[in-house]
Amino acid sequence: MASEPLISVIVPVYNEEATLHELLERLRRAPFRKEVIVVDDGSHDKTPDILAEQPDIIAIRHERNQGKGAAIRTGIAHATGDIIIIQDADLEYDPNEIPRVVEPIVRGEAQVVYGNRFEAGLPRAMPLPNKIANRLLAWAVRLLYRYPLHDEATCYKAFRADLLKSIPLRCQRFEFCPEVTAKLLKRGIPIHEVPLRAYQPRTKRAGKKIRWTDGVEALWTLIKYRILGE
Repeated sequence: MASEPLISVIVPVYNEEATLHELLERLRRAPFRKEVIVVDDGSHDKTPDILAEQPDIIAIRHERNQGKGAAIRTGIAHATGDIIIIQDADLEYDPNEIPRVVEPIVRGEAQVVYGNRFEAGLPRAMPLPNKIANRLLAWAVRLLYRYPLHDEATCYKAFRADLLKSIPLRCQRFEFCPEVTAKLLKRGIPIHEVPLRAYQPRTKRAGKKIRWTDGVEALWTLIKYRILGE
């Protein structure tokens, strides 16, 4: 891989007018070569207007809301970079950490890297249901796939683009994380983890959209793909 690869940053968004502009500015300032692909999943706030004012990004719109997983799949189809990473628009994750996350791929030491939010334990500001769900999902990966993954549900998942594009994904909502994790591990592909230092949990009151039912769906997805093929 070239010394300075092109990194495709896929940003699925749905009604993120409060944080989208700031997120895009942070991405612009972050020190790596990039293409930013924002997939607006049918927003009905000012998100489309904000995106219309950003000539240096690739903006794609779903006319109706289909779910985060569907938006990620659309972004993957449009990515032209050497490496693909997922970025939420809610400012929980700092784009300045992306170079560290992708570095093992750049060095040829890994094909997949997850950013681990829990190197120093669970963040105190994370709501209790989210803490429980994250622990259960990591435990499920260890039990079902015999793999010592610490943070299955992290947003910062980075992949060699050719590898990610070769995986047949069917996710619609938040089950992208367990589906791609399951299919990687079933192929025998190791998942490298690097610690995240600037993760700031967002609460439901602040706009976090994931629900407890999404945790149940994620667990079922891990079980389903352990039993079934791709």
